[in-house]
Amino acid sequence: MIREARENDLAEILQLYLYLHETAVPEDSAQLRRTWETVINDENHHLIVFEEDGRIVASCVCVVIPNLTRNVRPYAFLENVVTHGDYRKKGYATACLNYAKEIAERNHCYKMMLLTGSKEESTLNFYRHAGYNSTDKTAFIQWLV
Repeated sequence: MIREARENDLAEILQLYLYLHETAVPEDSAQLRRTWETVINDENHHLIVFEEDGRIVASCVCVVIPNLTRNVRPYAFLENVVTHGDYRKKGYATACLNYAKEIAERNHCYKMMLLTGSKEESTLNFYRHAGYNSTDKTAFIQWLV
């Protein structure tokens, strides 16, 4: 079942993020709770989850960003695409990306963007197969300490 995250999903999502790039679940803190509350209550922030066997096994974030160009149409940014290691290659992440596309279309976005740190051809092909390309734009990142 695919859906948007609910308030009580935080612990499961943080566990899932260990399959992304996290090495530990963050400490339960006021900052974590405030951030979670912001994510859950922001109408432009969509944390999409795929539930299988009674647990969250895949997820992605889709943020709709208001924009003054392109005839004042927003764009969507996707991040944190992840699938639990035991549930890969079953189409769950693709379902999350498709759900994000529905959100972007419903909000009249003119484009969707995502970045990946992966250099693995299988991951890049996954995104290509999902309809994304790496030829239209060049991404630059500045990491902040």
